[in-house]
Amino acid sequence: MEIATILILTVLVMVVLNKFRRPNNYPPGPTWLVPFVGNSPYLRKLSKKLGGQHRAFEFLAKELKSPIFSLKLGTENVVVGMTHSIAKEIYSREEFDGRPDNFFIRLRTMGTRLGVTCTDGKFWTEQRRFVLRQLRNIGYGKSVMQTRINEEVKEVLDIIKNKNGQPIWPGGSNIIATSVVNILWTFTTGTKIKRNDPRLLKFFELLQKRSKAFDISGGILSHMPWLRFIAPEATGYNLINDLNSKFYGFFLEYVEEHLRTYSDAKSNDDLIYAFLKEMKKREGQADSTFTIKQLIMIILDIFLGGSQITSTSIDLVLMTMVIYPEVQRKCHEELEKVVAADGELPSFADRHRTPYIDAVINEVLRFYSLVDIGGPRRTLKDCHLRDFFIPKGTTVLIGLSDAQHDESIWDDPQTFNPERFFNGKMQNQFFPFGLGRRKCLGDNLGKECIYQFFTGILNRFTLHKSDKEEDAPSMDLLPGIILSPKPYKIVFKQKGK
Repeated sequence: MEIATILILTVLVMVVLNKFRRPNNYPPGPTWLVPFVGNSPYLRKLSKKLGGQHRAFEFLAKELKSPIFSLKLGTENVVVGMTHSIAKEIYSREEFDGRPDNFFIRLRTMGTRLGVTCTDGKFWTEQRRFVLRQLRNIGYGKSVMQTRINEEVKEVLDIIKNKNGQPIWPGGSNIIATSVVNILWTFTTGTKIKRNDPRLLKFFELLQKRSKAFDISGGILSHMPWLRFIAPEATGYNLINDLNSKFYGFFLEYVEEHLRTYSDAKSNDDLIYAFLKEMKKREGQADSTFTIKQLIMIILDIFLGGSQITSTSIDLVLMTMVIYPEVQRKCHEELEKVVAADGELPSFADRHRTPYIDAVINEVLRFYSLVDIGGPRRTLKDCHLRDFFIPKGTTVLIGLSDAQHDESIWDDPQTFNPERFFNGKMQNQFFPFGLGRRKCLGDNLGKECIYQFFTGILNRFTLHKSDKEEDAPSMDLLPGIILSPKPYKIVFKQKGK
């Protein structure tokens, strides 16, 4: 009996040691000290001290003297790739196209791997192609999209006008975010939701709570999921479960309404009807990936991925105009040459006629790098990244902030300089919406929204700093899943008055 016990314990020890053994020719990294915890406490402490996980990664790259390094986050092997060229390589190689299959990813999708953002393989390919095809069928990327964007721009212009020059935060009170969500709403549900609708206010409340619940790598639950049994409140486990349930119920109402009113003739009205048609067509197929739960996860992906990044980008472009009034002056001068009619909204089709404005938008996206850490990716097979061996199943994170501030690519990257993008320069080096097969689904919508809202507002107003010191904007952003500006206020003055 004693021999059997010793053998079992020996095997367990060997399994644990092997799990925490650094593979041969693996990227350098901090020592993996504590089993089942690894570097998680160290990374969290470092991130808090330096003001964000991306800054912790920049510190580690310098400390280890390697743009590629490794971490043990809980039991998960994680490799981080910094610099511009490494980011492009990871984006472009199919062996890095996977998504991690861990507790946190499954928690996000009700215990399964569903949606588009957090899936991979054949399932992901089929679902992504379907979503892109159906969005185009209902007007995504076409004149219909510009019409819907312009409707929301006009609404925002009226809101600003009614403030009568009082200092406001355009990103506050969901002024812009509501419009971006409504554009997505019409493509997804076929209807527009009113600004004072309680359901919309509930949606924003859920988004804000979610953004505080975890960071880009999934937080402590991703690294040490067993802590949910010890501290379900402190780890955010109960909160995330509650948010998941509320998000699911929120979108289920719209899906059930579409089920009650469904007909094949409506399949090109919106994404939900299109999905339901495909689901009905595949009824009885045991391997069908078209289910109600999958539909809700797709809707969640669209709103989580599209609304916050786009609205925050618009907020930052406007904020930057009051920080750099000379840049704003040049934008006004260029726009006045393109938009002749009084009150006319600029058109995205005229983007090529406003190269300086286009350069300003690109520089805002580069300079602030809202998604500071790209990923997470998962290696689909054993491979090498530069000289390092990366085993199959390794989680890979991309230092996007570092890539967009890489001194080997960008001249004086810490300086805001739109001229670096003027007349199409550096476009091939710029990837704010990602690259490769996993490029952001909403890149076209994001680009058009940012341009239309920015130029629409500039066409009607000049932007000025508030007289109050506490309203001053800051170029230091708040950390989170998506970086965001600190609260500030600016004054919108109608042109010609």
